Amino acid sequence: MPRVLVADGLLLLRQALVVALGAEADIEVVAEAASADEAARAALRARPDVAVVDAALLGRHAATTLARLRRALPQCRLLLLAGVNRPAVARAALRSGVGGLLGRDVPLAVLIDGVRRVAAGGRLLDPDVMAGALLAESSPLTRRESEVLDLAAQGHAPGGIAAALHLAPGTVRNHLAAITGKLKARSRADAIRIARANGWL
Repeated sequence: MPRVLVADGLLLLRQALVVALGAEADIEVVAEAASADEAARAALRARPDVAVVDAALLGRHAATTLARLRRALPQCRLLLLAGVNRPAVARAALRSGVGGLLGRDVPLAVLIDGVRRVAAGGRLLDPDVMAGALLAESSPLTRRESEVLDLAAQGHAPGGIAAALHLAPGTVRNHLAAITGKLKARSRADAIRIARANGWL
């Protein structure tokens, strides 16, 4: 019987998911959370097999938050619920190896089946969400450049980025210069704006 954590910032939706999943004889809801940080703490206590997480909880820095959740929940499979207009979230989810990615507008039966499939080790990707990610213009940035820009967007200075990614400060400055050039940006702030506008962050 899969043990499930439900994380959604909207109380009504979270409680509805808890009730619906809990009504299934072969699913046990062991925790709920209203934020990504709360989900990580709750998962450490409850040890769920699957975490159903609203992608909106990942915030603007989906890749970083997903990596943090994966580190906090290494044995737990993630099933993200995302809108079709979140290509950066879909790409971050694919890169991080989540168990599933479903649109927020899927029927309840699809979500319940998705929990079972992900708990059994399967992978479930919503074609509508994935199409949005594939149709969005792909980022010209490398994975490392995306990580650097993501941390810069969070307000980290080059020294802080270097420490977080275990890089030399000069390497970070080189990455930032390459990012600015590739995006044809006037500044680091402009590069962040361009990346966000294109769904790359």
